[in-house]
Amino acid sequence: MSALPHRPQSQDALLVRHLHAFFGTLEPQAMELLRHSLQWVEISGGDTLLTQGDAGDAMYLVVSGRLRAFVQAEGAAPQRVGDIVRGQVVGEMSLYTGEPRAATVVAVRDAVLARLDRPAFQRLLACSSQVSLAFTTQIIQQLKDRKRAAPADKLVTMGLLPITTGIDLPDFAARLAAQLAPLGRVGVVSRDAIDQQLAQLGLGPSDNTDKETQRRIAMLLDQIEAEHDFMLLLADATPTPWTQRCCRHCDELLLLADATQPPVLHPSEVQFLRNRPPLTVIADILVLLHPADQPSPRGTAAWLARRPVAGHIHIRPGLDRDMARLARIQSRTAVGLVLAGGGARGLAHLGVLRALQERGIEVDWVGGTSIGAVMATYAASDQPLDKVMANARRAFATNPTGDFNLFPVLSLIKGLRLKRILRTAVEELVGFDADIEDLWKNFFCVATNFSTASEQRLQHGNLAHALLASTSIPGALPPVAHGGDLLCDGGSFNNFPVDVMRSMRGVGRVIGVDLNIRTPVRVDHEDMPGSLALLRDRLRPLAQRRYHLPSMPSYLMTVTILYSMSRQRSAQQQCDMYFNPPLNRVGMLQWRRLENIVQRGYAHAVQVLNASGHPT
Repeated sequence: MSALPHRPQSQDALLVRHLHAFFGTLEPQAMELLRHSLQWVEISGGDTLLTQGDAGDAMYLVVSGRLRAFVQAEGAAPQRVGDIVRGQVVGEMSLYTGEPRAATVVAVRDAVLARLDRPAFQRLLACSSQVSLAFTTQIIQQLKDRKRAAPADKLVTMGLLPITTGIDLPDFAARLAAQLAPLGRVGVVSRDAIDQQLAQLGLGPSDNTDKETQRRIAMLLDQIEAEHDFMLLLADATPTPWTQRCCRHCDELLLLADATQPPVLHPSEVQFLRNRPPLTVIADILVLLHPADQPSPRGTAAWLARRPVAGHIHIRPGLDRDMARLARIQSRTAVGLVLAGGGARGLAHLGVLRALQERGIEVDWVGGTSIGAVMATYAASDQPLDKVMANARRAFATNPTGDFNLFPVLSLIKGLRLKRILRTAVEELVGFDADIEDLWKNFFCVATNFSTASEQRLQHGNLAHALLASTSIPGALPPVAHGGDLLCDGGSFNNFPVDVMRSMRGVGRVIGVDLNIRTPVRVDHEDMPGSLALLRDRLRPLAQRRYHLPSMPSYLMTVTILYSMSRQRSAQQQCDMYFNPPLNRVGMLQWRRLENIVQRGYAHAVQVLNASGHPT
């Protein structure tokens, strides 16, 4: 950070506009006094302007750029409390109260500021009653606004950084801009475009290190950002000064990689991303690019292991629907699909998927619990519906929970059949024993961590293993060892994880498919029958049975999700579109009724979609 002794005419004019906007109409003499009391200050994106607890000796007006405020309680991580954008001030309260800084403030962008220190502030208050009144009025108004304002989460500026060779960055940016265009104004900025504007101002190219050029670049980018809803910053293919600026002047940095190449680190990653300041707020997102005819991604874990990214996404740039999915995620309008658990009733999810596909409703994130996680895998694989249905028919041709233990020490069911079915289904669906990260669409499933008595979200690692953990009903199926812990069916904590989906990056709308059927079981006898009496009763025709009680597996499955069912109303309210197929007469273990259950899900989905304005 450095104070600048001079003020270029264009920069000074921008300052005057901000001062008029902030203070309103001031007498020319008062405005001139205020202007000459300010110092120019520059700060780079990622650097800290103010530190919580330090003495407050100055306030700052943001002329261009954006800052972010964090508050940190003792022993806790810093919490974001808000952004300070162009035309706003920061640090003013310390000038009035003399108290230490209440927050740490970090530059989100390269920023140009006007600084007013304490001696100059006191002279202004003493010399001009009008300036004093304007200051007081605006401080009170800002305090009111900040109490009402929530932290801004809108993603505006995206950096595009190629980290492998052979990527046609202008073409990729044009495709992404075309998909973002219906959502708002899009600006695409390259080094050549900035150099042309600098030349018109009589300045050298962007790689010049003089302060005037760098200050002007920051202001140009700030102006472009103000004029657009989205800005794409195209980095160079090599670690140039422009690439460095792109890496720090964005909300998210998309690392574009040809997935067919080795997952090695790019020089720009090494130079610009490895040693960022601690409170850098830029998220790095790995975007793996695939040929249009690629059956399934493969080897994603190797890419992720080498770089601490906030997320990843698989894209076939030649497919408009994939680029549209990227645009929705980046614009925070992505559609998340949540599928609940419920044993064989979960086959109804396939019918809902068919109805959504027929109406052209694309989903970008998928997640679920238990059988819902298995069905979500079908959606995340992005395979043709006929292939999905054929896979499901093979997988559930036999009862996956039919291998009972002769001596049920740990579980009623061995679970070997389910394990084999899940692994075979995954391999046939995507072509190999895939990891979760290898699915086309981002995926999660929920399990229960028996060791820690908590809900556990699974987003990485072997896919079949994660599905087995999410479906392992306590008592009915054995728990699954995972990282030293024991995992079991996620329905115990969260059978319908809409809240989890709401927290996923980019999700703006949620479609939920619930399987909640809570029909009270009434009995007309005072005591439970013994085992022999129950056995004799089960041998009678259904109409002649005396004891209408659930089977042991069904009982265990239902008990598992009782707590989750109490959260059903809250989860339903968080859905933008909600499905709950009528499956009252479908048992949780009636796997042989696949076709009927799928059709029930489809018919219900068609009815809901028609009623919500999505006709055929």
